[in-house]
Amino acid sequence: MAIILISYVMIVLDISVVLTGLPKIHQQLGFSEANLAWVQSAYTLTFGGFMLLGARAGDILGRRRMFVSGLAVFVVASLAIAASHSAIWMLSWRAIQGIGAAVLAPSTLALLQIHFAEGHERNRAVSYYAAAAGASATVGLIVGGVLAQWVSWRAGFYINFPVGIGLIVAAYRYIDETPKHTGKFDLLGAITSTLGIGGLVFGFIRSAQNGWWDLATIVSLIGAAILLGLFVMIERRAVKPILPLHLFSSRIRSGAYATRVLYLGAMVGFFFFSTLYLQEVKGYGPAASGLAFIPATILHVPFAIAVPSLLRYVSANRLMVVGIIFGILGMAWLSLASSGSPYITAVALPMLLIGISQGLTLSPLTSAGVAGVKHEHAGAASGAVNVAHQLGSSVGLSVLVAVAGTASAGLLGNALSIARIHAAFHTGTVMLVVALAVVLTTIARPVPVQAINTADATDAA
Repeated sequence: MAIILISYVMIVLDISVVLTGLPKIHQQLGFSEANLAWVQSAYTLTFGGFMLLGARAGDILGRRRMFVSGLAVFVVASLAIAASHSAIWMLSWRAIQGIGAAVLAPSTLALLQIHFAEGHERNRAVSYYAAAAGASATVGLIVGGVLAQWVSWRAGFYINFPVGIGLIVAAYRYIDETPKHTGKFDLLGAITSTLGIGGLVFGFIRSAQNGWWDLATIVSLIGAAILLGLFVMIERRAVKPILPLHLFSSRIRSGAYATRVLYLGAMVGFFFFSTLYLQEVKGYGPAASGLAFIPATILHVPFAIAVPSLLRYVSANRLMVVGIIFGILGMAWLSLASSGSPYITAVALPMLLIGISQGLTLSPLTSAGVAGVKHEHAGAASGAVNVAHQLGSSVGLSVLVAVAGTASAGLLGNALSIARIHAAFHTGTVMLVVALAVVLTTIARPVPVQAINTADATDAA
């Protein structure tokens, strides 16, 4: 469990550790305002795009082997990012780092599924998994801010080297290799899904800089739609698809994936635009802005750890609904912040609500995404959960960047920053409201006994 948690912390940490250093990266490597989002999206894009292939590789080649391989790629890319001398260099290695994470992440959740039985034991393990993810997201902001101001934003990536080497040694010593299975890699599925998602992200981010009627924006979005349509057709015919469509035969799992995309899109937007608000509008330094996120962690971790105990008295569905409602309230509150708003009432208090939301929501949502899946499909199911996570992170953030760019067109200075932040938080609130609607109509809706038997029979087939 310790190996699983530390490796997952490292993956999530590298999503957030860079955020509080964005202004420094912007200055040193020459990013434009709109293209700055690619520092985040280049990582989450390949992370999500290659996740399904990474999950399938774990099923076929062995999960410990792929766990170690993913760690090795991740560590090498981290060192290269730390040595970045240009925007192109950094984005290229961020993309490679995402590929390493795409191989590593499905193995962590699949190993958790295999070693912890479904029920209370797995609920407890998943709650620790979710708590570790939440804590590392905020700790990454704090550590990234402190390092960016007093050392260098590069230091956050150098840290991955000793941690990664230690994990590789521990994996060989304490994790047994899982059996290999015969099968083929669905390379066409991996290529079309990755390029399709990439086209979506590129199109939305470009629209923020060049407008919706820009030729490249239109071509990118149309091409993405065609590629994703091809991906679905390929998966229907593939003998060993990287995304088995039977996973969506369960209304609960389908609802969990859709909710995760919407929820993570809003939450990554919260981290990204809160950082910009604190530094560009309030004038905080990287360290102070990182420390300003502490309220989001104070209640997140204890609530996430308390989920298994709470499940004895309240259903997971109710916890999820309450958690998303807290998120809606917190995001709507943040959307009221202005240049003269006090930190305590405009930022800290809504962050407390968002921390509660993440603590109550992510663990039940993860369990719903792998509910009822056989061990032989553990890699595919964990891949689907992580793909939904990264799809929300990359596409969701690009949508918010596009909306913020449209809302702030023609403005300058503080007015531009405030308009962008208000538009992003308003849109994030809408995304959470839609996520709540999805939960209420899919996951939290009672499932007839006949439907459960049909879904189980489909999984067995």
